[in-house]
Amino acid sequence: MSPSSVHTRTIPPAWRFALIGALASLPLAVVVNWLPNSETDFAGGIMIFGAFIAGLIAATRSAEPDAAGLRAGLLAGVVGIFTPVAAAGTAIGTGVVAWPTPSELVFFVGASAVVLCLAPVFGSLCGRVGGWAANRVATRWTADAS
Repeated sequence: MSPSSVHTRTIPPAWRFALIGALASLPLAVVVNWLPNSETDFAGGIMIFGAFIAGLIAATRSAEPDAAGLRAGLLAGVVGIFTPVAAAGTAIGTGVVAWPTPSELVFFVGASAVVLCLAPVFGSLCGRVGGWAANRVATRWTADAS
Protein backbone atom coordinates (compact mmCIF):
# COMPACT_ATOMS: atom_id res chain seq x y z
CA MET A 1 0.00 0.00 0.00
CA SER A 2 1.55 3.27 -1.07
CA PRO A 3 1.60 6.23 1.33
CA SER A 4 -0.49 8.29 -1.08
CA SER A 5 -3.38 5.81 -0.96
CA VAL A 6 -3.63 5.92 2.83
CA HIS A 7 -6.22 8.44 3.93
CA THR A 8 -5.49 10.09 7.22
CA ARG A 9 -7.99 12.27 8.93
CA THR A 10 -6.69 15.08 11.02
CA ILE A 11 -8.60 17.21 13.44
CA PRO A 12 -9.03 20.79 12.17
CA PRO A 13 -6.73 23.25 13.97
CA ALA A 14 -9.53 25.12 15.77
CA TRP A 15 -10.87 21.87 17.27
CA ARG A 16 -7.35 20.69 18.14
CA PHE A 17 -6.61 23.94 19.98
CA ALA A 18 -10.00 23.79 21.73
CA LEU A 19 -9.32 20.25 22.95
CA ILE A 20 -5.84 21.18 24.14
CA GLY A 21 -7.22 24.24 25.93
CA ALA A 22 -10.03 22.22 27.52
CA LEU A 23 -7.64 19.58 28.83
CA ALA A 24 -5.13 22.17 30.02
CA SER A 25 -7.83 24.07 31.90
CA LEU A 26 -8.89 21.13 34.08
CA PRO A 27 -6.04 21.55 36.62
CA LEU A 28 -6.77 25.29 36.75
CA ALA A 29 -10.44 24.59 37.45
CA VAL A 30 -9.47 22.27 40.30
CA VAL A 31 -7.15 24.89 41.84
CA VAL A 32 -9.79 27.64 41.52
CA ASN A 33 -12.35 25.32 43.14
CA TRP A 34 -10.08 25.00 46.18
CA LEU A 35 -10.25 28.75 46.81
CA PRO A 36 -12.54 29.87 49.63
CA ASN A 37 -16.17 30.53 48.64
CA SER A 38 -15.58 29.20 45.15
CA GLU A 39 -18.35 27.30 43.41
CA THR A 40 -16.69 26.59 40.08
CA ASP A 41 -17.08 23.44 38.07
CA PHE A 42 -15.25 21.89 35.15
CA ALA A 43 -17.59 23.39 32.56
CA GLY A 44 -16.94 26.92 33.79
CA GLY A 45 -13.22 26.28 33.91
CA ILE A 46 -13.24 25.00 30.35
CA MET A 47 -15.39 27.91 29.19
CA ILE A 48 -13.11 30.57 30.69
CA PHE A 49 -9.62 29.12 31.08
CA GLY A 50 -9.86 26.55 28.29
CA ALA A 51 -11.08 29.08 25.76
CA PHE A 52 -8.39 31.54 26.88
CA ILE A 53 -5.68 28.89 26.45
CA ALA A 54 -7.14 27.84 23.10
CA GLY A 55 -7.07 31.48 21.96
CA LEU A 56 -3.44 31.79 23.11
CA ILE A 57 -2.39 28.71 21.20
CA ALA A 58 -4.39 29.65 18.11
CA ALA A 59 -2.88 33.13 17.97
CA THR A 60 0.66 31.77 18.24
CA ARG A 61 -0.09 29.23 15.47
CA SER A 62 -1.57 31.86 13.12
CA ALA A 63 -5.12 30.55 13.47
CA GLU A 64 -8.31 32.29 14.53
CA PRO A 65 -8.48 32.59 18.33
CA ASP A 66 -12.22 33.31 18.15
CA ALA A 67 -12.89 30.00 16.42
CA ALA A 68 -10.82 28.03 18.90
CA GLY A 69 -12.50 29.79 21.84
CA LEU A 70 -15.95 29.20 20.35
CA ARG A 71 -15.26 25.48 20.07
CA ALA A 72 -13.86 25.35 23.61
CA GLY A 73 -17.04 27.07 24.80
CA LEU A 74 -19.12 24.51 22.95
CA LEU A 75 -17.16 21.72 24.67
CA ALA A 76 -17.80 23.46 28.00
CA GLY A 77 -21.53 23.59 27.25
CA VAL A 78 -21.60 19.88 26.46
CA VAL A 79 -19.68 19.08 29.67
CA GLY A 80 -22.03 21.39 31.60
CA ILE A 81 -25.07 19.51 30.29
CA PHE A 82 -23.79 15.96 30.66
CA THR A 83 -22.42 16.41 34.20
CA PRO A 84 -25.86 16.69 35.88
CA VAL A 85 -27.26 14.03 33.53
CA ALA A 86 -24.60 11.57 34.68
CA ALA A 87 -25.11 12.51 38.34
CA ALA A 88 -28.90 12.15 38.04
CA GLY A 89 -28.54 8.84 36.23
CA THR A 90 -26.39 7.51 39.03
CA ALA A 91 -28.77 8.78 41.71
CA ILE A 92 -31.82 7.34 39.92
CA GLY A 93 -30.05 4.03 39.37
CA THR A 94 -29.25 3.65 43.06
CA GLY A 95 -32.77 4.62 44.09
CA VAL A 96 -31.75 7.81 45.90
CA VAL A 97 -33.78 10.11 43.65
CA ALA A 98 -37.09 9.52 41.87
CA TRP A 99 -37.59 10.00 38.14
CA PRO A 100 -37.98 13.65 37.11
CA THR A 101 -41.44 14.96 36.32
CA PRO A 102 -42.30 16.06 32.77
CA SER A 103 -42.13 19.72 33.78
CA GLU A 104 -38.64 19.20 35.20
CA LEU A 105 -37.57 17.54 31.95
CA VAL A 106 -38.95 20.44 29.90
CA PHE A 107 -37.10 22.91 32.10
CA PHE A 108 -33.87 20.92 31.77
CA VAL A 109 -34.16 20.79 27.97
CA GLY A 110 -34.81 24.55 27.82
CA ALA A 111 -31.93 25.33 30.17
CA SER A 112 -29.67 23.03 28.14
CA ALA A 113 -30.56 24.92 24.96
CA VAL A 114 -29.69 28.21 26.65
CA VAL A 115 -26.37 26.79 27.88
CA LEU A 116 -25.51 25.47 24.42
CA CYS A 117 -26.22 28.91 22.96
CA LEU A 118 -24.42 31.05 25.52
CA ALA A 119 -21.34 28.94 26.35
CA PRO A 120 -19.84 29.27 22.83
CA VAL A 121 -20.36 33.06 22.96
CA PHE A 122 -18.48 33.36 26.25
CA GLY A 123 -15.87 30.93 24.94
CA SER A 124 -15.40 33.04 21.83
CA LEU A 125 -14.92 36.16 23.94
CA CYS A 126 -12.38 34.41 26.19
CA GLY A 127 -10.60 33.03 23.11
CA ARG A 128 -10.42 36.54 21.69
CA VAL A 129 -8.92 37.79 24.95
CA GLY A 130 -6.40 34.94 24.84
CA GLY A 131 -5.48 35.82 21.26
CA TRP A 132 -5.13 39.47 22.22
CA ALA A 133 -2.86 38.54 25.13
CA ALA A 134 -0.69 36.35 22.91
CA ASN A 135 -0.34 39.10 20.32
CA ARG A 136 0.40 41.67 23.01
CA VAL A 137 3.14 39.56 24.56
CA ALA A 138 4.58 38.68 21.14
CA THR A 139 4.82 42.35 20.15
CA ARG A 140 6.54 43.17 23.45
CA TRP A 141 9.12 40.44 22.89
CA THR A 142 9.88 41.68 19.39
CA ALA A 143 10.01 45.31 20.59
CA ASP A 144 12.44 44.42 23.39
CA ALA A 145 14.65 42.37 21.06
CA SER A 146 15.27 45.23 18.64
